Amino acid sequence: MKGYLRADGRKGIRNIVTVVYLVECAHHVARQVAQRFAPQEVQVIGFPGCYPNEYAQSMMERLCTHPNVGAVLLVSLGCEGFNKLKLKDVVAESGRPVEVLTIQGEGGTGKTMQKGIEWVEQQLQSLKDAPTVEMDWSELIVGTICGGSDGTSGLTANPAIGRAFDQFVEIGAACIFEETGELIGCEPHMAKRAATPELAKELVQSIEKAARYYEVLGYPSFAPGNADGGLSTIEEKSMGAYAKSGASTISGLIKPGDIPPSGGLYLLDVVPDGEVRFGFPNIVDNAEIVELIACGSHVILFATGRGSVVGSAISPVVKVCANPLTYKRMADDMDVNAGKILDNEASLDEVGQEIVDLVAQVGDGEMTRSEALGHTEFILTYKSFEPIGPACLPAA
Repeated sequence: MKGYLRADGRKGIRNIVTVVYLVECAHHVARQVAQRFAPQEVQVIGFPGCYPNEYAQSMMERLCTHPNVGAVLLVSLGCEGFNKLKLKDVVAESGRPVEVLTIQGEGGTGKTMQKGIEWVEQQLQSLKDAPTVEMDWSELIVGTICGGSDGTSGLTANPAIGRAFDQFVEIGAACIFEETGELIGCEPHMAKRAATPELAKELVQSIEKAARYYEVLGYPSFAPGNADGGLSTIEEKSMGAYAKSGASTISGLIKPGDIPPSGGLYLLDVVPDGEVRFGFPNIVDNAEIVELIACGSHVILFATGRGSVVGSAISPVVKVCANPLTYKRMADDMDVNAGKILDNEASLDEVGQEIVDLVAQVGDGEMTRSEALGHTEFILTYKSFEPIGPACLPAA
């Protein structure tokens, strides 16, 4: 694979300009600036809240310095609570070009848009001929999620991703699976795979926390579409979600914004710590995708049975379709037809290998279906987390 070398030594598989709104009041200006350019080159991310939040600040710092990002334009209204100067300093220290535009200071919507467009044009010109370097599998981080799941997801797409994960781990890549709210009932199995007894306890506690969280909310991570697709309980859905992790030893447990220190398999704990304060932890799949990207994921493997169409800003999304009927109906949105397994046209290992091969091609610049269709969805909400403890990561 080829990558763009960053000042911190990491390498990216994309070289995009992000236009970042720091409150919903600045979203329109950011979107108008980005829409003047191709969506694969200039993408919008942001935080809508007016009140400061440590999680949101940390997430935006990680996202704006992600190895797939080449330059950053910050768009502020001027009176929001987000610490834009701290974010600017973090981006500048990473070696990336960064600029802050404040709508109230620039004189309104039109003037800010014009300055933003001019700045982005300059950055695109600078990034156009950026050199690439060789990128090893050990420098790659791959995340996975499932959404729009049905009764076929746990039989085809999810375990096929698990086979791909096993291959990635073996060749040195870091792999992240998540959805602790959709792993309820699987914690004893994960504990047996933990690298250390101490990590096993952390894994179990993360799932127990998720179960308590959803008990307070009165509703688990289980959508009506899941039931329509043949799933009956959160435990049944959990077994399918768990299959995405493969069979490798679990090296660590991380939280949003934590970057795996080395290759291996990591569980991402996405359920907030403390009392239930901000409602459902991830109101849509893209909230979890964003957290995987904030942990450094270069590419996301997305398993779907019912047929999700979303992509993401910053990192490409590879759609692995579980249901052969869904694939036939929505082939333009899907990258891999795992439904071939049900049709006896391929094995789990063969589809797993297809996923590995496709990730290599995406790493070399091939666009995923969601990228080609212009999907760059993004959402970031309020949350709160405590730092992970020493038992959560592999020994140095």
